[in-house]
Amino acid sequence: MVTVLDRTHGAPRPRHPEKANRPESEALAKPDWIRVRAPSSPVYRETQEIVRSNKLVTVCEEAGCPNIGECWSKKHATFMILGDTCTRACAFCNVRTGLPEAVDAGEPARVAEAVAKLGLHHVVITSVDRDDLPDGGARHFAEVIEATRAASPATTIEVLTPDFLRKDGALERVIEARPDVFNHNLECVPSLYLTVRPGARYFHSLRLLQRAKELDPTIFTKSGIMVGLGEERNEVLQLMDDLRSAEVDFLTIGQYLQPTRRHQRVERFVPPQEFASLETIAYAKGFLMVSASPLTRSSHHAGEDFEKLRAARAAKASQGPVLAAE
Repeated sequence: MVTVLDRTHGAPRPRHPEKANRPESEALAKPDWIRVRAPSSPVYRETQEIVRSNKLVTVCEEAGCPNIGECWSKKHATFMILGDTCTRACAFCNVRTGLPEAVDAGEPARVAEAVAKLGLHHVVITSVDRDDLPDGGARHFAEVIEATRAASPATTIEVLTPDFLRKDGALERVIEARPDVFNHNLECVPSLYLTVRPGARYFHSLRLLQRAKELDPTIFTKSGIMVGLGEERNEVLQLMDDLRSAEVDFLTIGQYLQPTRRHQRVERFVPPQEFASLETIAYAKGFLMVSASPLTRSSHHAGEDFEKLRAARAAKASQGPVLAAE
């Protein structure tokens, strides 16, 4: 069983007690195109120190992101608010599951301070699922956005939120805080939800994205999925159509990597040329921005991608409405 270090008391604790009864599975050997170098640069360590000194949690560490070395060496970190313990036990996720601690009222100010110290032009803020809270943590998201705006007015803000299942008014509270990008990941095709994402509902997540655009048509909406879990190609294409029906602007597609043998197994490693094909198709379906590669993750190159997304919208607007052929 994998353990993590308790950030408060320094005592080891089990990361995945809820997965103790899951059968172990053989991990497929990683192909060359999925391998990354271990982090070692001085800037990486500087970013790490800023995160530690502000007592913050990052999804980069908690989810075992393969891009942490690259991103932290550029002082790019994705902050995970509302603690390091999730109320759900998704089969793909490396974040600890259990009963979360109380919400830290000082966290918004510390996130804002870290964003300013890192000099971020674009920041991604995500969280664990907090089904234990009446609003799912929506007010806390809004407070983090507002504190970051006050500390770094020029920084653009992207939120990657939970689904706020059965939390009336939660999405509205987040959108009222006016993030620049609203991201919620579908994670996988609907046929895999029962095994991969059992606590979620595909059409609820889809509706959440659609509702965000209805509440603020100027906001950029974004969603991502993993492949290599056993999905069929036509299911991925249908998912693209579903997202376009919800007017989602930006789609990310990346390779699923199995965190431990207790997690959902990798059924196959999708070669880079298949990702390139999916990206081409997604653009043809009308997405303003698509990122598809083995190492693509929701927050990977998020700042650069945001600028491309903004430029793509401006270019589309300059073209004017498309007139129907007579």
